[in-house]
Amino acid sequence: MQEGVWGVGANLSKLEKQALDLIKNNKGILQSMLWRQLGLDSRDGSRLVLRLVRKGLVRREQVSVNGRRTYKLYPVEAKIHNRRLIISMELSIRIPCTTCPLFRECGVSSKISPERCPHLDRWLARLAGGKT
Repeated sequence: MQEGVWGVGANLSKLEKQALDLIKNNKGILQSMLWRQLGLDSRDGSRLVLRLVRKGLVRREQVSVNGRRTYKLYPVEAKIHNRRLIISMELSIRIPCTTCPLFRECGVSSKISPERCPHLDRWLARLAGGKT
């Protein structure tokens, strides 16, 4: 599995990588079939699938097979391609936060935050080669 495709390769256990590969290579797989192919019981299989769902790598869709409800698992492709930025001193000086008059009020749980800052969004888009 390529780390760049999913963007989280280093954060997955060997078992999670195997499961994700099976799901991706089959373009979707029944949850019970995944467990059997990995040699897991339903408890361990369910926990594995829930970890992948929480990480945003897999989506579950309820289906009916032979009159029984089960889940089919599908891979969730990364929407944004990973781009590595080389951080230099010059780059860190140019970040808009260093000259922002609202810097002291900015924070994750504040009304003003990096997640909702249009200045930071535009700056990052320019760095990544996007249009602003």
